[in-house]
Amino acid sequence: MLLGGHCSGGIKKALDNAHSFGMDAVQLFVQSPRAWRFPDHDPADLQAFRTRREELGIGAVTVHAIYLINLASPKDDFYEKSVSTLSSTVDTACEIGADAVVFHVGSHLGSGFEAGLERVVPALREALERCNETTWLCMENTAGSGDTVGRSLEELAAIFDALDRHPRLGVCLDSCHLFASGYDITKPAELGDLIDRLDREIGLDHLRCLHVNDSKTPLGSNVDRHDNIGVGLIGTKLTVFLGHPKLQGLPALLEVPGDGHGPDAEQMKKLRALYEKATKRSARRSGSSARRPAARGTRG
Repeated sequence: MLLGGHCSGGIKKALDNAHSFGMDAVQLFVQSPRAWRFPDHDPADLQAFRTRREELGIGAVTVHAIYLINLASPKDDFYEKSVSTLSSTVDTACEIGADAVVFHVGSHLGSGFEAGLERVVPALREALERCNETTWLCMENTAGSGDTVGRSLEELAAIFDALDRHPRLGVCLDSCHLFASGYDITKPAELGDLIDRLDREIGLDHLRCLHVNDSKTPLGSNVDRHDNIGVGLIGTKLTVFLGHPKLQGLPALLEVPGDGHGPDAEQMKKLRALYEKATKRSARRSGSSARRPAARGTRG
């Protein structure tokens, strides 16, 4: 895995922040996460990002779309802003050579999954047209609270099928969200079953990145509360997730509180120690260190 995390600083500073924390991969926002207004990025800054990434040797870059976006909203004005913002996010991600745009599908707000899906599909078709072979769209699974869309593998697969299994539509799995939505990723058999089902229904070649977060809330709580590595209710059993052979080769990104300012050097140190423990255990079990083909940006 390429270990890293979500860093503040946007296009101008996120790479240097990631490097200072010892990260091999980075996730960033390309606009304020608290506002709809999309910035008019200077083309020189976009090119400088590409250059700086090469200089620092950052292996994988993902852009996270802002949380305000709701592609399943039945409210026309909110829906239109969401579609426009996601499109702008994809355009900028392509300009900086990001490997993926990770997004939360949104909430159907009580209208039902099928009604939400009717809104989601045309929105994603528009965004996918703006992607390229380097920059994909990645649906992130949710913790399942309220009327969120994407709370289960079945819902992600339904979106994938409705978009004709688009070649640039991928998945990002979040360990905390899986745990909160009822997938016990601390048990090898249950995690293995989930990954096998993902392979059958979507395909592991569409699994492009991971979010590695502990959980403040219990299994099946449907409450999304990230905790620092080893501190929450997943704890050191996060090694089961980190060590699974079919998840190797992927960017594994922290979205934890750290000391209150997000992932930092201390959290990276803990993640690396846990990953080392996980891979040693996995190697002992299998007799070899299996490795799945890596997504673009994670291959040497």
